[in-house]
Order: sequence, then structure tokens, then C-alpha cells
Amino acid sequence: MSQQARPDIVVDKAASRLSDLWTKEDYWAIWLGFLLIIIASFIYFGSPADSVKDGIANANATLEAEADKAPFKTIAYYNAFRAKSGLTGSGTETGKTIAALIKTPARWGDSPLKAFFLSKEEADATNAAKARDAAEAKANAAEALSLAQAAESAAEAAGFADTTLNAAAKAAVDAWNSAESKAKSAASAANVKPYNLIPMLLIFMVVTALFFAIGIKCMGKNVPRFLIGFIFIFLVAILAYFLGNQNTFRKYGVGSEAWAIILGLLIANTLGTPAFAKPAIQTEYYIKTGLVLLGASVLFDKIIAIGTPGIFVAWVVTPIVLVLTYIFGQKVLKIESKTLNIVISADMSVCGTSAAIATAAACRAKKEELTLAIGISLTFTAVMMIVMPMVIKAVGMPEVLGGAWIGGTVDATGSVAAAGAVLGDKAMYVAATIKMIQNVLIGLTAFCVAVYWCAKVDRVEGEKVHVSEIWHRFPKFVLGFLAASILFSLISQGYGTDLSKALVDKGALSMLNGLRTWFFVFAFVSIGLATNFREFAPYFKGGKPVILYVCGQSLNLLLTLVMAYVMFYLVFPDITASI
Repeated sequence: MSQQARPDIVVDKAASRLSDLWTKEDYWAIWLGFLLIIIASFIYFGSPADSVKDGIANANATLEAEADKAPFKTIAYYNAFRAKSGLTGSGTETGKTIAALIKTPARWGDSPLKAFFLSKEEADATNAAKARDAAEAKANAAEALSLAQAAESAAEAAGFADTTLNAAAKAAVDAWNSAESKAKSAASAANVKPYNLIPMLLIFMVVTALFFAIGIKCMGKNVPRFLIGFIFIFLVAILAYFLGNQNTFRKYGVGSEAWAIILGLLIANTLGTPAFAKPAIQTEYYIKTGLVLLGASVLFDKIIAIGTPGIFVAWVVTPIVLVLTYIFGQKVLKIESKTLNIVISADMSVCGTSAAIATAAACRAKKEELTLAIGISLTFTAVMMIVMPMVIKAVGMPEVLGGAWIGGTVDATGSVAAAGAVLGDKAMYVAATIKMIQNVLIGLTAFCVAVYWCAKVDRVEGEKVHVSEIWHRFPKFVLGFLAASILFSLISQGYGTDLSKALVDKGALSMLNGLRTWFFVFAFVSIGLATNFREFAPYFKGGKPVILYVCGQSLNLLLTLVMAYVMFYLVFPDITASI
């Protein structure tokens, strides 16, 4: 019997594959990600959600009754709508506790201390300064309400049959609704609460360290050394959030993720990464767990809402740009490293760092190549999220088209939403949804790269490509990403639009997305701490990586704009009109 066919060896291989489930990083990213998903589901979909469900049902009953009652939106209609909008999973007592636990340092301007601490005296002073505006806005709303009630009563007395009275009532009610919104905003601005984030940050550090230590233990690594090192990782992450939430840096798109890499690089290449911190530099462990959580936010019902035009923008342009950019890098720029080429191409064309991580795992790129791709991506993302809304406004581009253009080209999901919000709510919705549709391609991209690398790039002449080799290369955490997407899509569809928005979007996903952002920052800190500037030199020959990104992104901008215009305004104008 040959050595390869011996039963004991076959059994050993099977046992080894089975042990991967609790000894390999990819699987632990799935287990930990789903542990958090289960916890979030229990918190936001369990009994505390009953009050939200009842409140939405009552509000919808009022909205339906008022819609049948009058040919315009009444005072009661707007009050019910406002009440429904305030019913969210994150608004429950448990939701508020979770939000406080995962809260990042606050936004600040001239006073750094406000990122962590606001005294009662400072809060009172802020409230006193804004109390006059709040009182004035409240008085305006009260006056507008009296006028609206009188106009609505007059229209109702005529059985809503007098078009003149109906028009007057509609104008008065709309004016009151606008005044009421301003009054509530002013009241909120004059109701600042004192805070001290330090205790919760310390608790979150301990909880997170123990959470990741579960996998560290099962993977056979030193848990005490990891826990000690994690304190350093966490403190650098806090500093990254602190700088990223400074008003000026935030305005220009230099967020916490960028600062995490910058700080890590500065420490590693000046003082040197402390030896005690190195056991906690677990870049892929953090980011893969975060990517499993990202899957929960890819909801099929939201994809369907944008429909065919959004799918064309995300799923047709993206692979074309990826393939052409890779070919351009190989044939024109002659980039020596094919792995660097494909990682930059995927990062730029698909969805930024998430796609870069998955692609790097599939083609076994070096950590320096991944760091370089992410660094370039974050730099250009910061520029694009500021410049693109300015250009869109300057040329008078329609809001839906501008949102679609941003969603298909800006890399990071958070940056997409921020850039879209500059144009308006409609643009932000379209941009975020198209980016969500694009995120679906993370798994497919990783699979295709794994197949291509096995069949072409790394194939030894004369040897057959085995399915097991493709499976071995395929990043398993992508399965967790897809499973989370399917699970939450089913939950979202089962709840329906209103409950899904309250319990999924503004409930479970508020927790999972908050945690995902933290995990990404841990990963970016680790990337920086593990990188030596001198290791970058061979990859920067002639500035080829930057040229590749700029040329690829230029193609991406052009094709996305053309496709978005054709799909949203020429082929499917009815869908655009309904957004």
C-alpha cells in the first residue's frame, strides 16, 4: 500500500481538517462573530422589543386612520409619524447600556478633554447658552400649532370638501411640522448631559480582551501575554479615535482608521513596537471577526429596494474595473508582484479594506503588500469623500446620480455614508445601498482569486489543480460573512419595513456595526505596529502602486458615472422617481 493511501494517514488528515474548526483563525472569526450576532439578537429581538412592536403598531393604526380621514397629512398624522420614528431597539434601556459600553471618544474641537469627560458645570453652561434659542423655537412651534389646529378644524368642519380650506390647512400643518422639528432640535441641543467615558472604556477593554482571548487560548497561543499586549493595542486605538473625532480631522476625512495605521507606523518606526505588545498584534483575527459582523449589514431587502439599476452599477462595473486594473498593472506598469497588483485592484474596485483582506488571504499576499494597499486606499478615500460631493454640487448633478456615483467608487462604507449625507438624505440612502450591494462581491472576489491563483499563478507545470487546494486558499471567514448576511436578511424581511428599521437597523446592527468599527481599528493599529517603512521600498519602485490605484480609480469613476446615469435615468427612470 502506498504511503498516500494508508488508512491511518487518511484518518490523520481528516482529524486535522476537523481540528481546524477550533484551532484556525478564520473559524474563530466566525464563531466569535456569531456569538455576538446571537447576543445582539437576544437583546434586540427578544422581550424588550415588544414595547417597540406595540408602539409601531399603534402609530401605524393612527397613520392609516388619519390618511383616510383627510386629503392632507394632519397634526395627528405627523405626531404619530414622529412617535414611530422614535421607537428603536437602541432606545430601550438595554440598548442605551450597550451604546454606552461601545461608545468611542466623543467629537471635540478646541477642548481635548471633552472627548472623554464633560462636567455638570460645563453641560449646564452649554444648556444655558442655548436655552434662549430653545425657548424661542418652542414658542414658535406653539404658535404654529394653534394656527394649524384652527385651519385643520375649519377644513374638517367643511367635511374636507373645500379645496381652499384644505390647501390652507395643509400649508398651516406643514408649517407647524417644520417649526416642531426645529423646536425639538433646539431642545435637544439645550439638553446636553454630563458624561465620563473613561469607566466604560476600561470595562469595554477588559470585556473585549477576554472575548478575543477565547480564540487565542484555543489556537494554542499564550493568553496572559496576549492580554497584556492588548492593553497597549487598545490604548493606541483610543488615541486613534481621539484624533479621528477631532472636528478638523473629521471634516477632512482623516478618521480613526487612518489614524490607527498612522500611529502604529510612527510607533513601529521610531520608538519601535514594544515586545510585550507583539503577542496582541493579531491583525487578521480582529478584522476577520469584524468582517463577519459586516455581513449582517448586507440585507437583501435593501438591495431589492434599489433594484436593477443599483445591481448594474455595483455588480457589472466592479468586476470590469478589477480585471482591467489587474491587467493594466501586469501588462503596462509591469508590477513584479502579482499579489500586490490584485490586492490593490480589489481594494480599489470592490469595497476597500474589507475586499483587500479577503483577496490578500486568497492569494497569500505579504503583510507589507496588504498594508500598502490599505494605506493608499485610506488616503484616497479621505480625498474622495470631500472632493466628490463638492464636484457633484458644483455641476448640479441630480442627488440620486451623485449618491450612486459615490456609492460605487468611494471605498469605505462609513465614508460613503458621510459623503452621501453632504448631498442629502436621498443621496446618502442610494450611496449606502449601492455600497451594500457591492459588499456582496467580497466573497465572490475571494473565491475567484483563489481559483485563479491555484489554476494560473501558482500552478506547477504538469500538476493538476485539486479542489482541496482551492478550498485551502479560500478565506473561510467569508462563509461567516455570507451566513450573517442571509440570517439578517431573513430576519429583516420577516419583520417588515418599520420593525426592521427599528429593531434591525437601529437595534442589532447599531451594536454590531459599532463593534465592527472597533475591531477594524484594532486591526489597523496592528498593521501599523507590524510594519517597517524599509519593507515598503521594494514595492514603491517608480511609484507604480499609486499609479495603479489612480488609473484604476479614474476608470472606476468614469464607468460608474456612465452606468449610474444610464440605469437610473434612461433605463429605469420609474425606480429613480420612487426613491
